[in-house]
Amino acid sequence: MKYVLQFLIIVAFTFFGELLHHIIPLPIPASIYGIVALFICLTMKWIKVKDIKETSTFLIAIMPVMFVSPASGLIDSWHLIQPKVVPFVIISFFTTFIVMGATGWVAQIVIRLKKKGEAQ
Repeated sequence: MKYVLQFLIIVAFTFFGELLHHIIPLPIPASIYGIVALFICLTMKWIKVKDIKETSTFLIAIMPVMFVSPASGLIDSWHLIQPKVVPFVIISFFTTFIVMGATGWVAQIVIRLKKKGEAQ
């Protein structure tokens, strides 16, 4: 029963993200709204990590399986993708490093702010 409740909490935030996506006219995916809402609730301690820990760990563990279907769709669409494969690879290569750099930069800022807050 514990896992069902944890899953329902996660699904509720997913549904909330879908609602926000329909209400707010921005080109942001519904999943991002849901993740941000869950993050805010976890940060404000309205929901404790222990309330969703096991189910979220399981969902993260099976995440690679979720990419099988899109990958098979890419294989089926190879004739459409093939002429543009070089630009896709180049863009993917550079954006990977941009995302890694931005993530590292944000992590350093958060660590510095945390150390600054502990020092006071």
